[in-house]
Amino acid sequence: MESFDREALGRLAKALTFISGADHKVTQACRTAAETGAEADIKKARTAFMKLKHGERQAAFAMIADDD
Repeated sequence: MESFDREALGRLAKALTFISGADHKVTQACRTAAETGAEADIKKARTAFMKLKHGERQAAFAMIADDD
């Protein structure tokens, strides 16, 4: 995934809910960004997502790829 747009962040939030839990700060940041679509929220969610462990990011991307 090259861009973190509103739709992509919504899909990531769903995947991260399964991987990390609904209360995880990155899940919440992605959900907020998907809901608001505000550039600041999207940037915050992207930054938080990139701080996850490599395996967690890969698992989320894999779950999204399975949806396509």
